[in-house]
Amino acid sequence: MKKQTFHMSVTERRDFFAFDGGALVAEVYGPVGAPSVLLLHGGGQTRHAWGKAAQVLGDAGWYTVALDLPGHGDSAWATDGDYRIETLADTMCCIWRELGTPLAVVGASLGGLISMAAVGRVDAPPINALVLVDIAPRMEEAGVERIVSFMRARPDGFASLEEAAQHIADYRGRPMEGPIEGLKKNLRMNVQGRWNWHWDPQLMSEANHNHRRDAEGYERALRGLQAPTLLLRGQRSDVISEEDARALVQTLPRARFVDLKGAGHMIAGDANDAFAASVAAFLHEVMPPAPPPASRS
Repeated sequence: MKKQTFHMSVTERRDFFAFDGGALVAEVYGPVGAPSVLLLHGGGQTRHAWGKAAQVLGDAGWYTVALDLPGHGDSAWATDGDYRIETLADTMCCIWRELGTPLAVVGASLGGLISMAAVGRVDAPPINALVLVDIAPRMEEAGVERIVSFMRARPDGFASLEEAAQHIADYRGRPMEGPIEGLKKNLRMNVQGRWNWHWDPQLMSEANHNHRRDAEGYERALRGLQAPTLLLRGQRSDVISEEDARALVQTLPRARFVDLKGAGHMIAGDANDAFAASVAAFLHEVMPPAPPPASRS
């Protein structure tokens, strides 16, 4: 059990060395020593995908860790190109063990698939809560294929940030919000002067992708889960149906379901305030944050 001593921490970088390829990079927020919240983003994203939610949770008193998944952002790439779910789940268990308890895991899309696979492992460390963000064992094939097509569409990159922004807008069905310079968190300029996504293309190889399509495997992994679970679905999602979301929640002993209005699959990007509030409300109930340090007179 984590020693309960608290002192406030500024936002800082933290490296984890649970991955054979090298360091996994995270940004951390909130009081060191408080109950931990680990944020695992979706495929092709980075730790910045959570928007203000990570800072909100940190300010509320949780030690919040926004991680770049293997092969994403500033984290190491697999030297052998292995991003199978079981490999990533093994890595995640090592990180959970390092963070200790109390621990809540928030997984979006790919991050959620990894989390579901990890909780079913015999050697999985215990967690105190699980939040699945628009992901469940059973997914809508058309929505999944739309994501795959988006991620595989531009192997040669983009001539400009504006071109990349248009590609994102076409996928989301609405213009990108915020300064276009923010895309530099997800793109890197190559030696030819073109902008490429900041993730390893091997993530979308057939071998890696096919290992993610195992509804029965995820359902088996979740059968023994006793931790309180929140399934957040974007009401406009084409990846998870409301029917499948409700069906999953009924199979878990301590689960609940929230359908977020105005959000699609990318919930944290579509409705960041509502997303952060929903997660915080759930965690306040099942894994309260650290009390503020006592003032000295």
